[in-house]
Amino acid sequence: MLSGLKVLIHQKSFQDAQTFAFRLKQEEVETAYCRQLNEYQSVLKDFRPNYFILEIEYMDDNIVELLEDIIEHYQHVFIIVMANQKNFDDATRAMQSKAFDYFFKPVKADDLVFSLKKHELRKKYSNKQKDLGQADVFSNIISNSKTMQQVFTTVEKIAPYKTTCLVLGESGTGKELLANAIHQTSTRKNKPFVTVNCGAIPENLLESELFGHKKGAFTGAVSDKKGLFEEADGGTLFLDEIGELPLLLQVKLLRVLQEEEIRKVGDIQAKKIDVRIIAATLKNLEDAVNKGNFREDLYYRLNVLPIHLPALKERKEDIPLLIEHFIQKKNKKLSSNVESITEEALKKLLDYDWPGNIRELENTIERSMILVTGKEITVENLPAQFQANSMTGAVSGENYKFELASLSIKKMTRKIEEDLILKVLDQVEGNRTKAAKILEISHRALLYKIKEYGIS
Repeated sequence: MLSGLKVLIHQKSFQDAQTFAFRLKQEEVETAYCRQLNEYQSVLKDFRPNYFILEIEYMDDNIVELLEDIIEHYQHVFIIVMANQKNFDDATRAMQSKAFDYFFKPVKADDLVFSLKKHELRKKYSNKQKDLGQADVFSNIISNSKTMQQVFTTVEKIAPYKTTCLVLGESGTGKELLANAIHQTSTRKNKPFVTVNCGAIPENLLESELFGHKKGAFTGAVSDKKGLFEEADGGTLFLDEIGELPLLLQVKLLRVLQEEEIRKVGDIQAKKIDVRIIAATLKNLEDAVNKGNFREDLYYRLNVLPIHLPALKERKEDIPLLIEHFIQKKNKKLSSNVESITEEALKKLLDYDWPGNIRELENTIERSMILVTGKEITVENLPAQFQANSMTGAVSGENYKFELASLSIKKMTRKIEEDLILKVLDQVEGNRTKAAKILEISHRALLYKIKEYGIS
């Protein structure tokens, strides 16, 4: 995949640079060494590399200017930054300057090779998808963590095959996104990618949804109906929350996997299908098997290629990259011009454990951006759970102690809630439906609180 590429390496240690060069040559990559940073322009012109691996102490204005110069004048060159000091704010600043990858030292040679392979894979499929008028299938998988690198490596290896995959992970970690990436990087990418949440459809309707039915099979079956397996024929069927599948349908799914054929409800004939199954669950299926809630033979059939998606708290180094991505994404949606997040606010987000994972982070950034008055997300824009420490500091002054002494926790909570509702309603110009969504309460609950607080 890397054969024929050229990589320019800037490092203070010639020995470290030689280590990287030796590993890259194993991938048939041509390398050049640039010890003095002020030499980079002449080397870029003469060597014309595809990638520039740049070691820095920390991000300063000179480095930012250098990155911007390379982006402007050497658009064919992609930059990987390696920093000696672990600073998440520097990482965010580097990504804003269009470096495509960022590492804190020490960096293993294999990590750099993986980064190059990942980027080449993205470019490859991005070009193919652009020809079809589609988006880059990897554009929303934002990560620089070692745990996710293993996931990407697995995806690259298994994508071409029909073998069943089982994606494991907490809610909000991006299981459907990963399943779609597997489909889009496979030979089935031009065929349907069909998704179904096995826990969201009533049990008495799920069989018909999956396998279809014949006219007259039951009351209300006024015509033949295609099931989701038929709709996905030639492509991929993503069975989300597979742990919620009833035992009777587990038997039928096992037969589909073994025989590669389905039988509609009310039909006497089976039909051959060609579908790749990707299943996902946040449940522990081994425990479900032991308790008799999930068939052991189906579990082993699904668990041929297991992929575990780590929780966001296990890959916090990705949070600055994800925030940058969400700010750009939400700017388009909200027609806003937020540029960044303050270091204090970023620290609050890094200290949080994110039980809702990436989905919760995305919602938090969107809510915060709506409340922004300038171009930076501040602590004051974050939801209430991130402001507890700030509030403690804010109310510690002598002038405020007396006021707090006259307030109960209940009264203080009501005051904060009222102020928050007022601020959100002001930002969305009185759109109560939108305000309820941002506040993460029902529209009915918002109307009640508006009446309770006498908000006009």
